[in-house]
Amino acid sequence: QVQVVESGGGLVQAGDSLRLSCAASGLTFSIFDSGWFRQAPGKEREFVAAIRWIDDKIYYGDSVKGRFTISRDNAKNTVNLQMNSLKPEDTAVYFCAVGRVVGSYYEAARYTYWGQGTQVTVSS
Repeated sequence: QVQVVESGGGLVQAGDSLRLSCAASGLTFSIFDSGWFRQAPGKEREFVAAIRWIDDKIYYGDSVKGRFTISRDNAKNTVNLQMNSLKPEDTAVYFCAVGRVVGSYYEAARYTYWGQGTQVTVSS
């Protein structure tokens, strides 16, 4: 049984940093693509970042470029999201997604396994 579990969310102030971590089990993590999405209340799920398993190519959403960094540790079956210079508009539930992506890495439907999400709240 595949499990995907996020951790590291919390309440921070604008300008602060936060590091999210996602642990995956029940699959050979090193041969799966992984990514982060977020969803704010009343909004659609938004692509944040992804990393491709085959060559570690990285993708970022426009709103987080230059502030967020995605990385993975295959030995620990984890993918991390370092978030710097946080803004109130970054407030959302952040979801980790894992899958063998065919097509666009920006589309949530391309990922198979999802965590339950972790809340990130940035106060102004």
